[in-house]
Amino acid sequence: MSAGERGRLGDVLLGAVGSLGLDLPPEPAARMSSARARLGLPAATKACVVLVDGLGGHNLDQRSGSAPFLTGADRVGSVRTTFPSTTATNVTYLGTGWEGGRTRMLGYSVRAAPRAVVNLVSWNGPAVPEQWQAETTVFEHLEQAGRTAVSVGPWRFADSGLTRAAWRGGEYAAAESLRERVDTAVAELRDPDVDVVYLYWGELDSHGHRHGWQSPGWEELLAVTDAELDRLARLLPPGTLLLVTADHGMVDVAAHERIDLAGREDLTRDVDLVAGEPRAVHLYCAPGSANAVAGRYRAALGEQAQVLTRAEVIDSGMIGPTTPAAAPVVGDVVVAARGNQAVMDSRSQSAASLALVGMHGGVTDAETLVPLVVVQG
Repeated sequence: MSAGERGRLGDVLLGAVGSLGLDLPPEPAARMSSARARLGLPAATKACVVLVDGLGGHNLDQRSGSAPFLTGADRVGSVRTTFPSTTATNVTYLGTGWEGGRTRMLGYSVRAAPRAVVNLVSWNGPAVPEQWQAETTVFEHLEQAGRTAVSVGPWRFADSGLTRAAWRGGEYAAAESLRERVDTAVAELRDPDVDVVYLYWGELDSHGHRHGWQSPGWEELLAVTDAELDRLARLLPPGTLLLVTADHGMVDVAAHERIDLAGREDLTRDVDLVAGEPRAVHLYCAPGSANAVAGRYRAALGEQAQVLTRAEVIDSGMIGPTTPAAAPVVGDVVVAARGNQAVMDSRSQSAASLALVGMHGGVTDAETLVPLVVVQG
């Protein structure tokens, strides 16, 4: 682990529940106890877990002056996300404790049928969330034990595919602005029947994608986020454990650092389907061609990316232990950015997605190390 690194993102919710000392079945209880020990969490009576989408540790360090609460002394460590460093994968990693090799949540989009792609954020495609991601969530473990967990987020996510994949088993409390979400979270925590509250905030990520995390507007949003989370910490009921983390960081990718597959016969030959995202690409190839495709991508990208076959991805452990159901979801070739470049595809991507500035998905520390802020109420 790097300096200040305390564990993995999948430990955070598990460890938070483990700190409550609830009477749960042996298997999830053991996982929760181990996660709590890895993170060094104190005992608590309730837990509140906040996920700030897109707030990487590098991003926070570089804008620490705008986040005095989040960067306060003795509060901040870091945890490592799983690959790819993207929302669908890591929100589910947080919500279940399992990496994509078990959950099949292996990117922004993946192949769901020979010629069909499913988007694991919007769920446009041939997949039912509860069937696609069949692992028991942490909230389902709580529900089965007669305990109550609540997700706080925008109304449009109340029954979304990602909520059903990662957070089923809990109740949902809709609130729009961050201030409203903080107020709602506090009200839920004051309910004696509620054990755990999860609060999601996605505006930093949205702004970073459109304008870049180095834009003035991103820093202004960070300051607002920091102030509201400070207020949340001050309003916590006594004995409540607050954990603030993120699903990934973000890098800004300049126009000259983008490779467009359109017109690149060397990079499209034998590739039947392209999925994933620009810094974590799944290439589904014609039978028997994966090694040749991988070789051409290695020649084109050099040190800017790890280019791996499916077997290499699975054997490396970068997506965790992989089940037979998840293995075919992995691209025949996977391109994982480790430099500044991104692989775009103007043949299929919308103009809006091609215009995005901030990106993530790759294997750099800027994308995979995220903060863990621990506050005892």
